[in-house]
Amino acid sequence: MIARRAAVVAAALAFALTACTSQVGGQATPSSQAPGSTAPSTGSATADPDNPFSGVSSCSILDQALAGQGYPKAQPLVANPKEGCRTTKPTSGDTPGVDVGLSLNPGRGYKENVGNPSQASEGNVNGRPAVMEREPENSAGQCDVWLEVKPNSRAFVLLASGSDTAKACELVKDVAAKVEPLLPKN
Repeated sequence: MIARRAAVVAAALAFALTACTSQVGGQATPSSQAPGSTAPSTGSATADPDNPFSGVSSCSILDQALAGQGYPKAQPLVANPKEGCRTTKPTSGDTPGVDVGLSLNPGRGYKENVGNPSQASEGNVNGRPAVMEREPENSAGQCDVWLEVKPNSRAFVLLASGSDTAKACELVKDVAAKVEPLLPKN
């Protein structure tokens, strides 16, 4: 079951990099900022000015955001190790396992490539423009958040857990709120 969810998370992150552009409307629920969070370094003065993620590690950000919550160290995605990472908290008793992925995509707007626009809503996370999507690729138990990172880039947080979409969306909002302050500032 965890291997299946992990494959779905990896496929959804890969899909996010190749799908068609879509615009969304609506209102997402804002999340609160993680206390004590700090932004990572965005690289040296010679970094690419069009890539806000130069010198930033998606695995480090994901590990910081999930610290103390029982997740193993994040691992680079097989399909795109330079941009994405994931980690899986195993199933425990009646609590389903949780897969979380983070992909940092330079040169792609946060409203691009939304896989299920009818289930997406626009809003913000800690004041940063964002889109939240319920059931990407029509998969129950999944939810994702796309965060704006200027110039014209995004951070993509995807979470899959069991078949309870509402619970997955609550969890992904919490993760996105902890990831947001660790991203380069807009």
